[in-house]
Amino acid sequence: MRTTRRFFVKLLTAITINSLLSLYCFASQAGNQALAIVVHPNTAVDELSGEQVSRIFRAEQQFWPDNSRITLLIRAPVSEARTMVLDKIYQMSEPEYRKYWISKMFKAEVASGPKVMYSSGMAFSLVSAIPGAIIFVPHANVPGGAKILRIDGKLPGEPGYLYEM
Repeated sequence: MRTTRRFFVKLLTAITINSLLSLYCFASQAGNQALAIVVHPNTAVDELSGEQVSRIFRAEQQFWPDNSRITLLIRAPVSEARTMVLDKIYQMSEPEYRKYWISKMFKAEVASGPKVMYSSGMAFSLVSAIPGAIIFVPHANVPGGAKILRIDGKLPGEPGYLYEM
């Protein structure tokens, strides 16, 4: 009986250590992932500065250089990408973000707030379908052929890229 108990304690310890190591490796990989800024394929922009990105996502700039309207798409509140955008771009908590957009709409500074995407698939479908659309998504999820913008001259994954998760 005692040998069986020791066996199960050792087995449980090994499983727990293995699970923690797997979780650590997963968290390390997620921590190194970059967010890509993806736009509609016909958007006449290939690069933005970090300041321009901030102005666009805060709706301080609502038109592209060719005067086409910018349509903001953002992931749902449960998304890690959204958390990153709120932290890096808006520098706001979720409640502050909501108040920000309610205020903008109430003051008639914008026609509507960003459109919420509940999945990466939905995000790519809409960014491809809506002229002028822009969204942040994890770089690893970007399908081939999507138009990714350079930020301050760098693409996701390059040293010094601004939006690392």
